[in-house]
Amino acid sequence: MDVAGRTLSPAVHKALTYWPGIVQTGRPEPVDLAVLPPFLNDLLAELPWWNGNWRVTQVEPAYPCEIASSHDRQRNAFTEVSVPGTLDGGAELTLPFFGRVRFEGNRLLRFQAKIADTIVGPALAEAGTPEPHPFGAVLRKLMDNRGVSVKELAVRTGRAMSTINAARTGWHNPHPVLVHEIADALDVPDADLAAIAGVDAPTGVSRTTSDQPGGPQ
Repeated sequence: MDVAGRTLSPAVHKALTYWPGIVQTGRPEPVDLAVLPPFLNDLLAELPWWNGNWRVTQVEPAYPCEIASSHDRQRNAFTEVSVPGTLDGGAELTLPFFGRVRFEGNRLLRFQAKIADTIVGPALAEAGTPEPHPFGAVLRKLMDNRGVSVKELAVRTGRAMSTINAARTGWHNPHPVLVHEIADALDVPDADLAAIAGVDAPTGVSRTTSDQPGGPQ
């Protein structure tokens, strides 16, 4: 599924930017929100594993997440909104739904859905291959900003280069101990990097764990 570059219809764009009582002054003119369920259902239908029996049947005005400034030097590159609604699976089965839509002007940039407590969206990897862990992109940026190579980080952490490379590319789910060692090696607060990686900071791990012989590889 690739939504980037698609054009939003004037009616959909108007519905996505209808934010009564949030950013407009006065009383905004009512907008036909009925155009949003078909728009959202079309995006969901492009997910290869999506069950077409589930349909967005009801929506409310969107909540803006990014609002373009009127000042040229502070203008955001895009607008992002969350559209609350209801997902209906038939047989009186319903789930709360949020559709997050990012766009620039009338050009669609990104779509992500939250269904109950689960976030779904388009895959990054090709079919038949696992999805890279998002920590990989963060680690690459940290290493690039500090000019640290895979080999150098492997030396600093006492890990194999293949382990560092797997973490850097996102094919290795971050382990708390590995995240601790990387934080130490890159001089990043443990708790901050653990939060970014989505893991708990390890307890009882000394700052010199990666230097001890026989450490995990």
